[in-house]
Amino acid sequence: MHIAIISVGKLKEKYLKLGIEEYTKRLSAYAKVDLVEVADEKAPENLSAADMERVKQKEGERILAAMKPDQHVVALAIDGEMWSSEKLAQKLDQWATYGKSSVAFVIGGSLGLSDAVMKRADEKLSFSKMTFPHQLMRMILLEQVYRGFRINRNEPYHK
Repeated sequence: MHIAIISVGKLKEKYLKLGIEEYTKRLSAYAKVDLVEVADEKAPENLSAADMERVKQKEGERILAAMKPDQHVVALAIDGEMWSSEKLAQKLDQWATYGKSSVAFVIGGSLGLSDAVMKRADEKLSFSKMTFPHQLMRMILLEQVYRGFRINRNEPYHK
């Protein structure tokens, strides 16, 4: 299986880099993992609604350019469907079984994802109704994907 994590902005915090490296290493036993960072759009502190839309659109264009046509796309969105770890494991298994072995999880910037990216997404996943730093979401997502593979193989880790 090929997993891509497409996200906006450069990872800056050292502790997040270390955590992401660890989970990427652990996942390498189960899948090929690509971490794709697209540039965030520079924006002033106070944005009008039109400016916010412009920023999301520009970042969305970069995200769409980073996607492959055959990828099954899962957008992380606060209004997406909430899955348990077991449900994510089931989805990973279904995607691999039914020819969707290239999956891209998409994490937007601080303003979220553009309408174009949301339209391209095959599924929308929410980890919570709370807002998390988008850089932290990369590590949380990688941990959950790792957990999903461990659940599918009945390997100790979950619980």
